[in-house]
Amino acid sequence: MADDDVKRAREQWESAELRDSLARRPESEPEWRTLSGIPVQRVYTPEDLPPFEEIGFPGKHPFTRGAYPTMYRARPWTMRQLAGFGSGEDTNERFRYLIRQGQSALSVVFDMPTLMGLDSDHPRSQGEVGREGVAVDTVDDLAALFDGIDLTRTSVSMTINPTAWILLAMYVALAQERGNDPAALAGTAQADILKEYMAEKEWIYPVRPSLRLVRDLIVWSARNLPRYNPISISGYHISEAGASSVQELAFTLCNALVYLDEGTAAGLHVDEFAPRLTFFFAAQQDFFEEVAKFRAARRLWARIVKERYGAKKPESMRLKFHCQTAAAALTRAEPMNNVVRVALQALSAVLGGAQSLHTNGFDESYAIPTEEAMRVGLRTQQILAEETRVANVVDPLGGSYYVESLTSTMEREVLAILDKVASLGGTVKALEENWFQRQIADNAYETLRKRASGEHAVVGVNRHAEPGRQERVEIQRVDPETERRQIERTQRVRRTRDNRQVRELLEELAEQARDPAVNLMPVTIEAVKARATLGEIVERLKDVFGTHTEVPVL
Repeated sequence: MADDDVKRAREQWESAELRDSLARRPESEPEWRTLSGIPVQRVYTPEDLPPFEEIGFPGKHPFTRGAYPTMYRARPWTMRQLAGFGSGEDTNERFRYLIRQGQSALSVVFDMPTLMGLDSDHPRSQGEVGREGVAVDTVDDLAALFDGIDLTRTSVSMTINPTAWILLAMYVALAQERGNDPAALAGTAQADILKEYMAEKEWIYPVRPSLRLVRDLIVWSARNLPRYNPISISGYHISEAGASSVQELAFTLCNALVYLDEGTAAGLHVDEFAPRLTFFFAAQQDFFEEVAKFRAARRLWARIVKERYGAKKPESMRLKFHCQTAAAALTRAEPMNNVVRVALQALSAVLGGAQSLHTNGFDESYAIPTEEAMRVGLRTQQILAEETRVANVVDPLGGSYYVESLTSTMEREVLAILDKVASLGGTVKALEENWFQRQIADNAYETLRKRASGEHAVVGVNRHAEPGRQERVEIQRVDPETERRQIERTQRVRRTRDNRQVRELLEELAEQARDPAVNLMPVTIEAVKARATLGEIVERLKDVFGTHTEVPVL
């Protein structure tokens, strides 16, 4: 049917069937929008499709339909459930459980002291050791964490940001001490410090020296770890802080541009490191908007890297992303409803072409997930992969009038935000002036207002709720002896190491940090091999870099 024929057919339908239907039963809302506020038409037709070259074929520029030509027909996405609590031994046991259940890679979450650069025996660590993730002070803790796990055969993702370069140094040191070639290591360090200042609020140093550490990590990895992804540029935490899906994608790409600039300014050609840059997105609640977000992300990245940075390799233009279902969507009320929420969000990630996926536990509104909750989350992925057959076709929603139109609309909305940030002087300047923080805070407030008023439905909370219902949820508990044992191990390491060597290496680290041109990864690796603790390294660099204090945004 030609375009003119489609237009005439639509107009005829509107003047007949639609008009009569509206006369008998008006629609329930005066207007419809996605959760990001994008207007949604009543119906979509071929008139709404973009030119085919914008849609294209999977595995080919602009990669709208998928990063690879065969996608899940060649192999399923990586099922990578987050795990981390207590000591290295505790989390190692959980790793082994997940591997027995069929998990195909490992993903580590660290406790708050480790994230913030504090050793377990620091006064500010009291009560937090091993509570929300695994505690790591020295290479010995990492050895316990990966005991019996072949690092050359297992892809390991580490959710770590302010201290990412130290954890990567420990990971490399551990591999070398085991006799492994670091070039064989595969996995990802999250390492996206910019989103911390925007959203997650875990930082140590001011923005610019923190960015220098990320640059050092990326550049060193590009030259020494050919199979390793040195950064996962993370929209997930931007989303969890309250951003819309459009903001999540736009702000993530703003950060990505900075990392591209840092790498090229350090002397790398974009094709030397862009293939190892990865992304991390949330799967939020608006099903079709999420699918469109992932498709728009690929198209935007392909065009930006090629047109702005002169990439030649298809690998540089191929956006690869990990996805996690939205923790902010989980409810304490009727927690088993979360199983359904997680399954649908996971389905949007699969239909959107994720390379790896974490499905949240139904109990995560209460605490870190139990073994049962993690098993249900993993089984959710396995059912999607092995029972539903949704992975049989690459980009099965490709060509959908609605999805294609929404993908193009999201792309335009994101480009408008990128232009706005450029007009403000770029990402770092806008970040230092709290522009991103204000945008996220405003959207978070509006979302909470709509949920409180019932405008946004939350089943079991503001719709179909049972007043007075008492929930009984078994939660994961950390052994109270964990903190004592962890402190004892750290203090034992300090007593038995060569303390003179550690002091000399820490002084060398500080001296090198004063020269912005020096890459700090090699000396950090030597320091952790000598058993310098994470907290000692962080403290020594505070003398050089200072610390960051946030200006609150309300």
